[in-house]
Amino acid sequence: MKSQSIIADERSAKASISFDIPTKPFIVEVTPQERNILSNVGNLLVKAFDHYENPDYIAALHLHAFQLLPERISRILSQFGTDFSASQYGAIVFQGLLEVDQEDLGPTPPNWQGADYAKLNKYGFICSLLHGAVPSKPVQYYAQRKGGGLLHAVIPDEKMAVTQTGSGSKTDLYVHTEDAFLSNQADFLSFLYLRNEERVPSTLYSIRSHGKINSVMEKLFDPIYQCPKDANHDDEDAAPGPTASVLYGNRQLPFIRFDAAEQIFNENAGQTPEALYNLTEFWNEAKELINSEYVPNSGDIIFVNNHLCAHGRSAFVAGQREENGKIVKCERRQMLRMMSKTSLIHMRSVTQTNNPYFVMEEHLGKIFDLD
Repeated sequence: MKSQSIIADERSAKASISFDIPTKPFIVEVTPQERNILSNVGNLLVKAFDHYENPDYIAALHLHAFQLLPERISRILSQFGTDFSASQYGAIVFQGLLEVDQEDLGPTPPNWQGADYAKLNKYGFICSLLHGAVPSKPVQYYAQRKGGGLLHAVIPDEKMAVTQTGSGSKTDLYVHTEDAFLSNQADFLSFLYLRNEERVPSTLYSIRSHGKINSVMEKLFDPIYQCPKDANHDDEDAAPGPTASVLYGNRQLPFIRFDAAEQIFNENAGQTPEALYNLTEFWNEAKELINSEYVPNSGDIIFVNNHLCAHGRSAFVAGQREENGKIVKCERRQMLRMMSKTSLIHMRSVTQTNNPYFVMEEHLGKIFDLD
């Protein structure tokens, strides 16, 4: 039998072991069997509930997730939902989660407004199950397309090609946490790639990739930073808005709200000299930790903890790619985004009275005035 001193030494040794600093998302290769289960489950749910926004379906989403998802996938997501550790990157790639029928999908429309959601219904059910396993509830934001439902088609729009939005293409989309300008931003995001024939890399950046908190990062806990609305919104009021911290939560293993394009490179952000200096110092470190190795394929899903991991993408020309040194035409990129919250209670003050899944926050606690 081990003595108490030996047990204490072993515990001390385990505690002193440092985790490898995470530099890339966790990759899960979905098996053909799991993929087949998900396809059948999607078909079953369409028949049973008709639409993924059916209130009866959403109300029991957690039960559906644990009953219907392949066990390995539900276990991975359940553990992911509460893992804020030093070794948690904050993003999971499920490779080949779904088989996308490209012929049935049809040509990519010119913009998200032209998306045929009747063809996306099954995908909405499957995406929502993943969020339910965290567990979290899919929500919509008035700040995003005036709501637009629980599932958003993200499609390059030629009219917005140079913007810092999901509809952009010809410029790099700087890494950002989704809706950094909101106090009740999404907790988890899923990005389902229906097609990515242009072979556009997905960019991810995790606050955990820095390792231990350093002197540069310590300054980001101060609530002195402007968080402007993103490029989807017209800036009707140029006056500085409320401020917030960039890092928050636990001081050793913090969460992050960050949008490089709006907080640093937006000339109208209204940052104080101190705040801009701190953000620039941080960005000089952070940009070296961005991971752009992963090129999503059709049927892949990237699942993100929006408090740990920022996302973006590389620049590309929609509808064409290079093959053997030649430029060839292809179907334009098409992706589906879903957002979720782990608690409807904590954000109740900013949701519609009759729809707790609909967030009406405009900017860091301020509510939209629609009168």
